[in-house]
Amino acid sequence: MTERSGVERIVQQERINFLLTNRIPRRLATRFMGWFSEIEQPLVRHVSFAVWRFFAGDLDLHEAEQTEFRSVHECFVRRLKAGARPIDRTEGVLVSPCDAIVGACGALEGQTALQAKGFDYDLVDLLASQQLVDRYRDGTFVTLRLTASMYHRFHAPYDCRVQGVDYISGDTWNVNPIALKRVARLFCKNERVVIDTVLQGSDESATLVAVGAILVACICLNFLDAPLNLQYRGPNRIPCDATFFRGQEMGYFRHGSTMLVFATPGLGLAAGVKEGARVRMGEPLLVHV
Repeated sequence: MTERSGVERIVQQERINFLLTNRIPRRLATRFMGWFSEIEQPLVRHVSFAVWRFFAGDLDLHEAEQTEFRSVHECFVRRLKAGARPIDRTEGVLVSPCDAIVGACGALEGQTALQAKGFDYDLVDLLASQQLVDRYRDGTFVTLRLTASMYHRFHAPYDCRVQGVDYISGDTWNVNPIALKRVARLFCKNERVVIDTVLQGSDESATLVAVGAILVACICLNFLDAPLNLQYRGPNRIPCDATFFRGQEMGYFRHGSTMLVFATPGLGLAAGVKEGARVRMGEPLLVHV
């Protein structure tokens, strides 16, 4: 397959994906998928993997800790072999929290971030906190898109402390590139979890926003007792006190989705971080400027 035909195939798959997933009851479909993906039946698993490969492309498991799975869910949340993701330890570097394709990125214009060309959004609509908006005004942002076949766990970008998270209930729009170009303020409409981190030994800070999507509106944080999903009925503000080392696992998505990273003005994009670039967990994402 040529590079051009490969790109065309991906675009066609994303168009079909958009049409199928955004013309059905999204929240109902997401709840159903959450149940269905955990069925431990060989025939169901075999058919599910075939459909998954059609929409997501090749599923490379050579780095996975295990390669045999009882259910689709078990594969979605697979761990990697020890050492599969070396962590950059350079002083002043914040590493990527996950494997991803970089979407829109760059400097915030005041409190406005770019979703896709022609579409932007206001941080207050996304974060629902004027205090966080004021902190990141004129800072830096990166959109990290996790595809369905990628490693779905996310990790601490730096030595940091988390003293609370905010769960914001919403819709479950597809978050693929075609949807981002068609649905205004999409990230502000979807289910999401705001993870505010305090960087140890630095005046700078970063906030991670894990955005749910159709079939994947479930975000599990290792330091909370319950998953955050469409069935969650607890408080929106969840206090906690968790400390992480750079590269330490924080949680996972139950499929693929999007991680938004916001940093204070003293941090800028690392070399090579640009729209369309692929980054792996542990590689430089942001640096002190």
